[in-house]
Amino acid sequence: MKQLLRKIPFLFKCLKIIKINVSIVVNQLRIKLYVLRCDKLKIVIGASNVFQKNWCPTDQENLNLLSIESFNKLFKSRKIDTILAEHVWEHLTIDEALIAANNCYSYILKDGYIRVAVPDGFHPDDKYIEAVDVGGTGLGSDDHKVLYNYKTLSSVFEEAGFRVNLLEYFDESGNFQQVDWNRDKGMIHRSAKFDERNHLQPLAYTSIIIDAFKI
Repeated sequence: MKQLLRKIPFLFKCLKIIKINVSIVVNQLRIKLYVLRCDKLKIVIGASNVFQKNWCPTDQENLNLLSIESFNKLFKSRKIDTILAEHVWEHLTIDEALIAANNCYSYILKDGYIRVAVPDGFHPDDKYIEAVDVGGTGLGSDDHKVLYNYKTLSSVFEEAGFRVNLLEYFDESGNFQQVDWNRDKGMIHRSAKFDERNHLQPLAYTSIIIDAFKI
């Protein structure tokens, strides 16, 4: 009996691993079915189960941004109309960011785009910067590799061949710049318009938001 009790933690660990692996397989199948049945592919990267209707969520175990083989496995000869990545690129090094941008460029249709949002290094609030900086105090910031500003983020995607449109950002003087953008074309929750923290304090939490078009 004592030997059996000692094995219980190990058995629970095995069951957890099996559950995770089954979940990965199920999600892979779901994505492949989406690719087969949809005329237009709208892919969310790093979704964490947050996505709009008619969009297909993926996470790192389904789609590795740094592996073109991962794209090949999921999409084969299909091209993607739109990619959405909210607060993903800051978790990559600069070198990795360019690899990821190049991989996306390879699989996006001509005139298709990727909408990207990252924390804003030109945000004028010191508490915001402390929270989102590399190794910052905010949730998930311990894994942040880069704190971008609008220029450095744009340069990553321009180097990969994209044409960049800036949607939201702070400039060097701490002035907020914004153009109207359509949430149906890629919802960014951590934005001036949609982040609930801005209801009490306008622009308390914003992101650099870009649309990078394949030309």
